[in-house]
Order: sequence, then structure tokens, then C-alpha cells
Amino acid sequence: MTTTNTRLARLLQLASPALPVGAYSYSGGLEAAVEAGIVRDAASAQRWIGDVLELSIARMEAPILFRMLRDGAERWNPLFLASRETAELRAETVQMGYSLNRLVPDLGLAALDFDDVSFPAAFANAAAQWEIAPREALTGYLWAWLENQVLAAVKTVPLGQTEGQRMLSGFGHHIPDLVESIFILKDEDLENFTPGLAMLSSRHETQYSRLFRS
Repeated sequence: MTTTNTRLARLLQLASPALPVGAYSYSGGLEAAVEAGIVRDAASAQRWIGDVLELSIARMEAPILFRMLRDGAERWNPLFLASRETAELRAETVQMGYSLNRLVPDLGLAALDFDDVSFPAAFANAAAQWEIAPREALTGYLWAWLENQVLAAVKTVPLGQTEGQRMLSGFGHHIPDLVESIFILKDEDLENFTPGLAMLSSRHETQYSRLFRS
């Protein structure tokens, strides 16, 4: 029998920066925002991360993750891939999804058997087999995304570690409300209208000097 503590430990493993999927190597457009001068200090970094979280992650990526947990990953994977506005963002999720899908058999889980597995699909597959409830899985997923974004900001703005932890603490208070909003979002309300993120991600693909992958 899978205990509550075991499920929590497995969720922490999925959300951990130590998970070997390469999340640390991507900034999700943040590095290009720093290069453009849009993100230049702690306040602007918090505003950028918060806007992407609310307008993109919580309205498309995380709601599709919830539907993958509920309906199965294969049904929703094509829609999520189609929502990636740039080659960079699509390559990011496919590379991370491939890495996690390749890892799960070594953890005693069944891998997904279709092409171009996105990271939400691979995450949902592992969470479902480990019997992690959707609310907890979404919380862990949002936290992992936030942590990676804050770490990217610490490296590129740059910010101090203490400032990064203050940002994480502040964002953490909003995660429960975001998770609840995801549960009531209808299929026809899914949206990913973030043109600024798309344009900056496109610029990052040809940016002269970069710390993060394109």
C-alpha cells in the first residue's frame, strides 16, 4: 500500500531540481527579458515571473497537466505541443519530457509510448502511477516551475540568494489559489496569450551571449 508520506516523498522527487531532466538549463524566455532590459532588478523579476505564472502556466500548461492526470497524457499531449509559440519553448518541453520518460522505467514505472512526449505528459504519467492526487501534483509542478525561474533570475539579473528566497516565499502564498482556479477552468477557457513571452523567446534563439539553452 502506498502511504501518504510515500506519495509526498515521490512528489518531492518529481519536483526536485535534482531530477535529471535538464530544467536548470532553460530560462523560459527570462534570459531574453534580462537582455532586453525588461527584467533588471528584484521587482521587475518578480513581476515577470508572476505574469508568466498567472497568464500562461496557470491558464494553459498546468490546466493541461490536470487534464492529463484525469484523462490520460496521450489525449492532451498534441494540444500542449501546439500551444508552444516558439521552437525554443517546444524543444524545451520535448527534451525534458523525453528525459523524464526515459528515466521512469528505472524507477519501476511504465513509460509513455508515443512520439514527442511533453514534460507535463511525462510528469502526469509518473504522478498517476505513484498515486499522487491531482491537487498535490499541480502544487508540486507549479513550485518546481517557480523555483527554476527564480534560480534563473538569481543567475542572470543577478539577484542575491536571499532575494530569491523572498520571491519564492511570496509566490508560495499564491499557489493554493492558482491550483483551485485550475480545477474550475473549462476546456474552452484554456488560453496561452503571452505575445511578449513569445517574442522574447524567439529573440533568445539567436541571442549572442547566453547562459541558458535555446
